[in-house]
Amino acid sequence: MRYVRLGSSGIRVSRIALGMMSYGNPASVPWYLDEEAAEPIVRHAVDAGVTARSGTSARP
Repeated sequence: MRYVRLGSSGIRVSRIALGMMSYGNPASVPWYLDEEAAEPIVRHAVDAGVTARSGTSARP
């Protein structure tokens, strides 16, 4: 994994970020993945060195 500095903060983050918009309660948004379905995806990203994530959320 490649890492870059985040602005002038000195914090280093992965160049690849994991989008988190698709994870949540499927009862509120049908296409959301619940925790059980999302965990392997997030685990794989973390194991691969991804440290950045998008905090975007959808509002139905």
